[in-house]
Amino acid sequence: MPGLTASPNSPRLFVMQHNSADDFFSFAYPVLRRHEASSNIILAHALKRVGSETALSGHFLSQDEVSARFPSVASDAFAPQPTSGAFWLTVWSVSSSSSAPSLDLILASIDWTLGEYPIFLWTPDRTSASSTHWLEPRIHALTDHLNAIVPPERVFSVFGLTTLVKKFSQVWSQMTGFAIEPEPFYAALFSYCTSETLRGGDTPLPEGHRLRKAAMADLEPVARLCKEFADDSIYFPLTIERARIEARELIAKGLLWVYDADGDITTICAVTRNSHRVSAITKVYTTPRWRRRGCAEFLVRDVTAQLLLDFRKDMVVLYVGHENSAQRVYDRVGFAGLCGKPKPDAIEDSLELGFVGADRGHW
Repeated sequence: MPGLTASPNSPRLFVMQHNSADDFFSFAYPVLRRHEASSNIILAHALKRVGSETALSGHFLSQDEVSARFPSVASDAFAPQPTSGAFWLTVWSVSSSSSAPSLDLILASIDWTLGEYPIFLWTPDRTSASSTHWLEPRIHALTDHLNAIVPPERVFSVFGLTTLVKKFSQVWSQMTGFAIEPEPFYAALFSYCTSETLRGGDTPLPEGHRLRKAAMADLEPVARLCKEFADDSIYFPLTIERARIEARELIAKGLLWVYDADGDITTICAVTRNSHRVSAITKVYTTPRWRRRGCAEFLVRDVTAQLLLDFRKDMVVLYVGHENSAQRVYDRVGFAGLCGKPKPDAIEDSLELGFVGADRGHW
């Protein structure tokens, strides 16, 4: 293995750069699949870039096969390669010359129709990530490589497990001089619903109301709701023109459901991140004049049930803000660990921190 020597008590750390989703998956896919729910953002966005999971049939599907590949990796795979496109960084550790490499951290830098996404961070080892001794050298290795390949303006925010984000932001700010925004962009819980936790509703849908996939004829009302949703976020507002672009893309790809109140589109719910066993609900929003009538609960329950029962997903996941009253809606549908209830181990505390003066993207 190029440059991979270590003493038993001091693991060797190195960063590998992947400039395509195919190359990223050829090393990281087995670990991502073992942690399919918590890695949802990283995994699902990368899957979009290879088309579908059927495109992964030629990739290594076992960790042993991935480990066996490392001796043939060229040394330049560990050298920073400046890029303006999408890329992934993986941080590996090797405790001895005879041990298999361990995938410890992943960073994703990707974009979409409306611009750059935040920097996404993920680890398969949440327990170790709570240890400064474990986390600090890995974050330093990651930020050193990142700083060598992109201008610091690209990193307008970072999102992921709270412990990762706090340490990354501290190190990145010290390294680049870009101050951390005084208020978090997003502080949220990662929650999930399964067929076992899913709860039915007691109230029938009002006469004349429908829960359905959005059609292109819904473009204008959906665009207005997309704009209202973005405006609510403060940090990522949209013009109506850009909201139309987002709405058109979501509708065309069949990723958006609506609550149709006798022709009035009151609520939207998107399913924008999908993998083999897990789907994520995003962009749940009800226009103000229709709030407190149960629209979001009807729609979220229906979409979640379809994903679990019709599409045979093992789990539906979402992020919800710590102070967001929508927690009550998701709790009634069957999402775990919300509204002050005990938190199963899979519930994660997540954070997005921004950087003053960086070039703001959109998500």
